[in-house]
Amino acid sequence: MIREIGIGLAGFGTVGAGVFLNLEKNRALLRERIGRDLIVRKIAVKDPSKKRPVSLPPALLAANWRELLDDPAVQVVVELMGGIEEPRELILEAIRRGKIVVTGNKALLAEHGAEIFQLATEKRVPVFYEAAVAGGIPIIKAVREAFVANHFLRVRGIINGTSNYILTRMAESGLDFASALAEAQAAGYAEADPTLDVNGWDAGHKAIILASLAYGFWVPSKDVLVEGIESITPGDIRFAAQLGYTIKLLGFIDACLDGSVEVSVQPSLVPDENILASVRGVFNAIAVRGDVVGDALFYGRGAGQDPTASSVISDLADAAVALEAPRDSFGFIPHALYGKLRPADEVVSPFYLRLGVDDKPGVLARIAGVLGEAGIGISSVIQPETNEGELAALVLMIHDAPRGRVLSALQKIRALDCVHGDPALYRVEAAA
Repeated sequence: MIREIGIGLAGFGTVGAGVFLNLEKNRALLRERIGRDLIVRKIAVKDPSKKRPVSLPPALLAANWRELLDDPAVQVVVELMGGIEEPRELILEAIRRGKIVVTGNKALLAEHGAEIFQLATEKRVPVFYEAAVAGGIPIIKAVREAFVANHFLRVRGIINGTSNYILTRMAESGLDFASALAEAQAAGYAEADPTLDVNGWDAGHKAIILASLAYGFWVPSKDVLVEGIESITPGDIRFAAQLGYTIKLLGFIDACLDGSVEVSVQPSLVPDENILASVRGVFNAIAVRGDVVGDALFYGRGAGQDPTASSVISDLADAAVALEAPRDSFGFIPHALYGKLRPADEVVSPFYLRLGVDDKPGVLARIAGVLGEAGIGISSVIQPETNEGELAALVLMIHDAPRGRVLSALQKIRALDCVHGDPALYRVEAAA
């Protein structure tokens, strides 16, 4: 006989509806592949009387997520509520009651992953979270299982589709940031409040989860450098193209030689020959380098109803098996090979620096002098012609240097009477 697995959905927004619809649509396929029947027993929503695009039997609806935990027919709880505090309470209580948890809540895991997985290990209750990073791309399972034999040397990721869409439109159509954002919102690729997408923290939470999995310790979010794309101008896009680069919002996850780990999210100039430069629109891509596997690339839609639902259902299939085959891993395995985050100011890389300066002799020499005193070299310079009386844009490509030293020199450069306005400083990525 086919065993039935009872599922409780907490939240029925875009992703929750996608999970329900796709479970129904592909029920026979799932039954054949996993030998179990995945059945939604209860759905917790804020307002059961609200009209929804998906027709649901009234008996399925609950006004409180605690009803999912109280129902003995619900064996797996899927948290798709959004936010942090209430989902945290739900997940911890579900674990205490021995109900397997599936979640796509990246912010919650980035902030409280250590607490959640400590309890999961104590209670021997698995937590699955493939949907928390990069939508339909199976990167969590790859890092945790497929690459288990690898030291992760580096991970680079375009892991926010909204910012990638905005930067793509700025590059392809010459739009400024505000216009590209408005277009993304009109197309449904950006939320009404896009703050976490454009300020980098949506990608930041995902980078923290990936880094924590890869290096065996929970990275403290307060110490992670996260910068957004709000200040990128069409001029920056053009200068980058002139130099042979495309600007992307990248997640950086690196193992350093001293055993520390770099984790950051920054707008970065990516060389056109780097495969990440070709990732357009709302697509995500994650490049992984392991000491055994070498280089591997994951590409696909990083958000949306169906891609995210695909990852949730994948976790449900694993959860169904885990109910009958208890495991020794409950979602996160700590280890002691790493354990320290490298301060952002100590990370060494090349940089792109754009300044607004007076168009007169000696300006470049003064700026180069400040950089020279700090031991920072310049690899190339762009200064387009300007009309008389206008500020000139001065673009410097800076050789490898510690970020802290560059920022210190930039502070002195900004104090020069020939430099005006806010500078732009972006990291430069390697060719591969």
